[in-house]
Amino acid sequence: MSVESGFLGVDAFEWGGLAWVLAASAFLIALGWRRQPPSVAWPALAEARAAGLLRFDSVEWGARILRAATCALLALVLAGPMALVATAPDPEAGLDLVLVVDTSASMKALDAGADGEVRTRLALARQVVSEFADRRLRAGDRVGLVVFGESAFTQCPLTSDGRLLGAALARVKAGVAGEATALGDALALAVKRVSRIPQGTDPTPGRIAVLLTDGRSNAGALPPDAAAELARHHGVRVYTVGIGSAQEPRADASGIRFERHRLDAETLGEIARTTGGRTFTARSPGDLEHVYREIDSLERPLRPAAPAPRRVPKPEPLLALAGLLLAVEIAGERVLRRRIP
Repeated sequence: MSVESGFLGVDAFEWGGLAWVLAASAFLIALGWRRQPPSVAWPALAEARAAGLLRFDSVEWGARILRAATCALLALVLAGPMALVATAPDPEAGLDLVLVVDTSASMKALDAGADGEVRTRLALARQVVSEFADRRLRAGDRVGLVVFGESAFTQCPLTSDGRLLGAALARVKAGVAGEATALGDALALAVKRVSRIPQGTDPTPGRIAVLLTDGRSNAGALPPDAAAELARHHGVRVYTVGIGSAQEPRADASGIRFERHRLDAETLGEIARTTGGRTFTARSPGDLEHVYREIDSLERPLRPAAPAPRRVPKPEPLLALAGLLLAVEIAGERVLRRRIP
């Protein structure tokens, strides 16, 4: 992607500021140059000029301006237009981070967002998680996604591709992995994903998992404490985020009713302590955004300086625009003026 938003995607010129001097000179020269009159002019125009009725020929001046602009664009092409393309950070210098998101039935509970719109808890959480993932990808991290309910599965492997991760997050729906909460299985799968380092590369400086849930573990083959020990053994630091208020609204045939929220804060805290992470509780969508920003600030390792943008030749937009202006001039000359050469 382009670093700057230059004219027609052109951010710089190989000749620097001299390019605009060259373009201005070409424009003025072309504007002042007048072609020889046609051997046989269109009779009506010739008579109008002879009678003094045609003092200012707008068609002729329009054609001259278009011709001058075309010459100026061609001069800019000769000056070497360049696009500055951002170079992606080296992923080996970043973190490996897995987002673990609860999609059990309780995530269908309704919450009000910052804009006052009532949406499901999962929809609000997905928006915050997506923004957090974008920030980490821009910083040069690899980010993966594990979703869980009654079972756990990898929605997106570790990647540096923001479009791939964004598409995976967009497909996350409540109940997609079952109605229950297999917290231990989800954490173990996250550890497995973040610990798989490709052959021939050095280990990354950090392995992180951010686990978001609004309930307590009531399914799965592996207890949460065993999964936490597995994470500690593999050097995976886990941040746990509990979401939801003490009384959560639910929609049914009779309207909105409130149920007591059963967040297992003790288990989430123990997972974080075992792995060297921290635990957070978000009672509202606003709290959740603050939590993820705090996690973002806690995991900012020293990185090498960002590589300089690449300079890529980009004459195509200027050539296309010059061709368009030339076509308009020719059309005006042939259609409006009706000259006979």
